[in-house]
Amino acid sequence: MPSISRRALLSAAGAGAASLALTGCMAGEGSGTGVANSDSTGRIRLDYATYNPLSLIIRKRGWLERAAEPKEQSVEWVRSTGSNTANQALRAAAIDIGSTAGSAALLARANGSPIRVIDLCSQPEWAALVRRPDSPLREVADLRGASVAVTKGTDPYFLLLQALGEAGLSASDVTVQNLQHADGRTALDTGQVDAWSGLDPIMATAEEDGDVLFYRNLSFNTYGFLNAREEFLQQNGAGAQLVVDVYAYARRWALENPEEAVGLFAEEAGISLPVARSVWDRTHLDIDHVPGAEQVGVLEGVGPILVDSGDVPSQEDVDAALERIVEKKYAEAADPDAVAAAIEGD
Repeated sequence: MPSISRRALLSAAGAGAASLALTGCMAGEGSGTGVANSDSTGRIRLDYATYNPLSLIIRKRGWLERAAEPKEQSVEWVRSTGSNTANQALRAAAIDIGSTAGSAALLARANGSPIRVIDLCSQPEWAALVRRPDSPLREVADLRGASVAVTKGTDPYFLLLQALGEAGLSASDVTVQNLQHADGRTALDTGQVDAWSGLDPIMATAEEDGDVLFYRNLSFNTYGFLNAREEFLQQNGAGAQLVVDVYAYARRWALENPEEAVGLFAEEAGISLPVARSVWDRTHLDIDHVPGAEQVGVLEGVGPILVDSGDVPSQEDVDAALERIVEKKYAEAADPDAVAAAIEGD
């Protein structure tokens, strides 16, 4: 499959963003309530996103629909273009289950969004700091006085804040341009900003086109979370379990069939096979997918940064969120064999 052009990729990403225009407000920017019909009895509304390869594969193969049909559950898919838009859709009750970075889930929960993490998609290294090939930037300390594009409320944003802190800088030492991921790449490549805190697969495409990842740190990338609205869990726990079961099946299938999985991912994300392989190599699926103490520990390190940056009012809000954010019973009960029996027997 030929590499998609920069213009085509950015146009596609922009179209996706437009398709998710919602009237609800992003967590942390207001206290709005859900505006969509939140009755989820017998209905599963969930997102798909290029930063969550499993979601693209599940949707393409129709595995959830096939597993849901005999259980009299309907399925609706909505595209997310970033953790912030997934959080926005969850807050607005436009979806029931959404995929975000762990840091973004904590941000949403600490700002009052009633969500719980019910499964882990992956442990990805999906964010890094990016420069143009002709840029003089070489390390994070060089960012003092520079302009940086980033999508607030996402892992690239929290990676940027943590990287600045590690280098003895703060957000006040740079000019942050809050742009959606694809627009951030455009701003970098057109010289509107000096650096971009990017997200795969847009970042991997930029790298293939010559841009340079000048700062990487896996420990500053939080896990890929699958989050559900608490109201949905109360109304349709069986639907939540079914989604987690299908993710378990998809994870196992992808690990057993990596080449086919990469090909599907490339096709659905509209990216070249080399880019898809780069993203896949940075997307670690072979993990314990049950959320628990390890993820809470990672988020405990992010919490003070949210408070210091003003994204969360207080550490008390963070602590309260950490106490309630995990609901692991669905992942503990995941049954990929049941899904296999349902769909492989068709």
